[in-house]
Amino acid sequence: MAKIKLEYIWLDGYFPTQNLRSKTKVEEHEDFKGTLEEIGNWSFDGSSTRQAEGGSSDCLLVPVAIYPDPDRINGWLIMTEVMNADGTPHVSNGRATIDDDDNDFWFGFEQEYFIMDNKTQKPLGFPIGGYPAPQGMYYCSVGGKNTHGRDFVEEHADLCIEAGLNFEGINQEVASGQWEYQLFAKGAKKAGDEIWISRYLLDRLTEKYGYYIEYHPKPLGKDMDWNGSGMHANFSNEILRTCGDKEVYATICEAFRPRVKEHIEVYGEFNDQRLTGLHETAAITDFSWGISDRGASIRIPLIVVEKGWKGWLEDRRPASNADPYKIAAEIVTTVKSAKI
Repeated sequence: MAKIKLEYIWLDGYFPTQNLRSKTKVEEHEDFKGTLEEIGNWSFDGSSTRQAEGGSSDCLLVPVAIYPDPDRINGWLIMTEVMNADGTPHVSNGRATIDDDDNDFWFGFEQEYFIMDNKTQKPLGFPIGGYPAPQGMYYCSVGGKNTHGRDFVEEHADLCIEAGLNFEGINQEVASGQWEYQLFAKGAKKAGDEIWISRYLLDRLTEKYGYYIEYHPKPLGKDMDWNGSGMHANFSNEILRTCGDKEVYATICEAFRPRVKEHIEVYGEFNDQRLTGLHETAAITDFSWGISDRGASIRIPLIVVEKGWKGWLEDRRPASNADPYKIAAEIVTTVKSAKI
């Protein structure tokens, strides 16, 4: 018999931006295979996470995904859904709202973020009492003058890969201390699971470096001439991947127009500060789509056209602090509403 460490991870009830919470259960197992069938549900004090009242505070944690913990001996990361005591989904449970049980929808999320220094309370590369050189030389840069935090970013990439996430890439973004990574998954729920596990690994890693991660879409202020942070959502279903029809793409894009309000409501807090029509964004009050247009709400990648209208779409509106479960739920609902 060996003792294993199971890190149960969930989203709290803070609104509109939820936070990751976790706690460890140590169990004895013989020849543990790392499957959901080998572990059980757990509970937590929902009154401490804005998910229950003190007089009836137990909430259930139901495991939905399991990954090896690359930073622990005999450790596993358990992504869970929060359920009420009667087994129904808690109101904070965005995963339960995704209508994609057949995994027809594929998602590739591009997670942007700022690495902040605990001592200065500023992004890496920012001097105390001032600002670094204007953006322009930081994007995909090389060298100590413009690149800050590479050791941290590389370690995070390794952790994600070792955990078995479908981690697809990293790059420095346009502002000093701003980075991005990409994840892809077949299945909307799995895509959300993997983003949340990757965020957990990112946040936990900061404890070792004396950093913290800023997911605010415009952390340097809405009036500053610096790009904000987004989480572009690349998505497809069988129709988009195979239709070969420009008009079908146009119909699906237009299905998003009457549902702007529903999407913006879950695309991240403070997103109005980022979606201004500047810095490669569409204005939050507008809706547009176009081929290879990074200033549009929905971008049709040029490669989709070159492949005969077979591929995916990119929703450029989600902010870096948005919940990928809720983003996916809205996109799935909207695409399914298109009258094809």
